[in-house]
Amino acid sequence: MPSSEFKAMLDLLFMLFFDWRTGILMLLLTIAAISDYRTYRIPNWLVLSGAAFGVFYNTMLPPSPHDNILFPLTGMGLGLLLFLPLYLLRAMGAGDVKLLAMVGAFLGAADTFYAALASMLAGGILAVLLVLARGTAPRLLQNLSALFRVSVLDAISGTIPSLHIATDASAGKLPYGIAIAVGTISYLVLHQLYFL
Repeated sequence: MPSSEFKAMLDLLFMLFFDWRTGILMLLLTIAAISDYRTYRIPNWLVLSGAAFGVFYNTMLPPSPHDNILFPLTGMGLGLLLFLPLYLLRAMGAGDVKLLAMVGAFLGAADTFYAALASMLAGGILAVLLVLARGTAPRLLQNLSALFRVSVLDAISGTIPSLHIATDASAGKLPYGIAIAVGTISYLVLHQLYFL
């Protein structure tokens, strides 16, 4: 790669990391990921203060001239709606849902959608790595097989499928705040470098 292209890439990354909106978002995501890794909890003060900052900042200094307070609010709403079904299925904690809503306050609806997709991809990769590292892959496969069988039988009988796994049969907890942080930051970097 020619040095001028490399310098241009570094300039773009510098702009991303030192922009108040994205810089603070990435800092908050890093803190959330560390907290989730250590305690399996994402503090409410972190997501609430982050969401308040995102709404305030994007209202006072909108990313584009036609944006208004709806930009951060629709992002928050979409972030909440995207992960809420996973929370209701007990596949994700409430802190993870609130964290993606906070991301939405910073990024708006369109970028929040792509950040959520990147987070789910990162979460899938992280889940596979953790299952392999913990040696719980056979248990995971048994759980998936049982869920599939129960879902098919419930669907055939016309009842609502039960997608609940007993906690003692789980293949392990996943600190999903890490996946949200890695996915969102990766999306922002790739988007900033015009790869997405």
